[in-house]
Amino acid sequence: MTANIAEIVNAGQAIYTKSVLAIYDILVLGISHHFLWECPTSKHLDLYNRHISDNHLDIGIGTGFYLDNCKFSSSKPKVALMDLNPNCLEATSRRIARYQPETYIRNILKPISLEGQKFNSIGLNCVLHCLPGTIQTKAVVFKNIKHLLNPGAIVFGSTVLNKGVKRNIFAQWVIDLYVKKGIFSNQDDSLEDLKQVMESNFSESSIETIGCTALFWGRV
Repeated sequence: MTANIAEIVNAGQAIYTKSVLAIYDILVLGISHHFLWECPTSKHLDLYNRHISDNHLDIGIGTGFYLDNCKFSSSKPKVALMDLNPNCLEATSRRIARYQPETYIRNILKPISLEGQKFNSIGLNCVLHCLPGTIQTKAVVFKNIKHLLNPGAIVFGSTVLNKGVKRNIFAQWVIDLYVKKGIFSNQDDSLEDLKQVMESNFSESSIETIGCTALFWGRV
């Protein structure tokens, strides 16, 4: 990873201070999902409920809202959290303390080692649009996490696209602003590229677009 990309990655995650996380659910899950990206938080939660397993790794965790509210089939699931931001890990660990989650600080654009741990599901909710590069270069993420999956496991998540989807005028203005501030890096992210990446990395995959958000899943 070049120094420039590393700086972009660090800048993107650094915005999630404790004060920002305190209003994250209202600002992102309440306002942005509903009125900007036009994909209600309930749709993201439905995605979790359809695909999450009782042996799950969540990447790019935010405040842990979905893990706190989704339905595991077991009362004692194995849950692991992965993020570059210790504030997110701390906030989510506290929120879902009942599951005693394991935590890992990792950069998913680099090879990942978890000492042989394998999972039956991995969540990548609202992660790809924050990563630098194009969808094709971001696809290294799937290569880096696939070896963490058991046979037949599922990767699922969402991302805000900038091409091949409908965007309202407010969404486009905010995307442009976020790109300038380094919060988003999705100016070239297209639905067609995402389809190609999913098909090339998974034996079975699906993408549903709601507003300018793509909800996806792929099975190894």
